[in-house]
Amino acid sequence: MLTLVLGDRNLSSWSFRAWLALRQLGLPFEEIRLSLDTPVFHERILHYSPARRVPVLLDGELAIWETLAIGEYLDELTDGAAWPEDGAARARARSLAAEMHSGFAALREAWSFRAAATGLTAPLSANALQDLARIDAIWSGCRAQAPATGPWLFGAFSFADAMYAPVVLRCRTYGAMLSSGARGYFESAVADPHVETWIRDAEQEAATPAA
Repeated sequence: MLTLVLGDRNLSSWSFRAWLALRQLGLPFEEIRLSLDTPVFHERILHYSPARRVPVLLDGELAIWETLAIGEYLDELTDGAAWPEDGAARARARSLAAEMHSGFAALREAWSFRAAATGLTAPLSANALQDLARIDAIWSGCRAQAPATGPWLFGAFSFADAMYAPVVLRCRTYGAMLSSGARGYFESAVADPHVETWIRDAEQEAATPAA
């Protein structure tokens, strides 16, 4: 049985990426939840990750503590199901996932991850607006070329969708203005049952006072 060490549903965007991929790929797993920025977190995370960050995927004695590495490991476990089957699409999906992994810092800083919230407002700098425009172009461009195998960036779900899922929820939280093509992807992603489950759990978590 796989185990995912993750942070708060409402606050941990990186945990959301790994969790969503596991759910979409149909892999059974258990969860170890650690509340971020608490003494318990800083004490317990050392048992699972030398990097002291979540998520961490545990498979027996093996620990994978980096999100893209988790995606590649899940791809191996599922005989290639985590990335598009077509070689060119697979390379593009990996490129987009890596771009999300290392980029969009201005947008992330301006729009902090609050999975349970809607109706928040926060101004975007010129750099953040450029980030949002690039994400809009990625979503609309991928959907324009996607095969009719599903509503995701490359038709069927891939780890690229997991990487962009926290931005989907950021757009939901802050009411992003999107082009029609990007809006279609956004609406399909928000309506996905697994994404809805994460949002509901985040809402319940946010409504429960910390112990």
